[in-house]
Amino acid sequence: MRLTRYTDYAMRTLMFIAARPERLCSISEVADAYGISKNNLMKVVNDLASAGYLETVRGRNGGVRLARPPSEINVGQVIRHMEEGFDLADCANCVIAPACGLTGALARAVDAFLAVLDGYTLEDLTQTSGDFRKLFLGAEV
Repeated sequence: MRLTRYTDYAMRTLMFIAARPERLCSISEVADAYGISKNNLMKVVNDLASAGYLETVRGRNGGVRLARPPSEINVGQVIRHMEEGFDLADCANCVIAPACGLTGALARAVDAFLAVLDGYTLEDLTQTSGDFRKLFLGAEV
């Protein structure tokens, strides 16, 4: 199982912002902290805001913040929202699919993968033994 870069950026963005609950974060700040494209990140942030995970504030002193507490953002739900699909193989276009046991096995594997992620919140991912905020080199903490 491999998540898309889009989903990876979404999770990184949520974690970065969750580590700074006291203030707004800019897209440039997040992009710089991870060394990723600001243009790609803008699309991700827009999607997260449309889904209700982020709140955007426009204007000179604007930015983004979590739209709800990190304890209420379920990782499995975010992953499901960001990913287009979880087909591990092209079973829909395979001639042996009706009699193949692999289709069911792969479906159960995906269900198990998502079930594990459903057991985590954004708060769980950012509450580690070290200071999560200090890991971002050059980023304001």
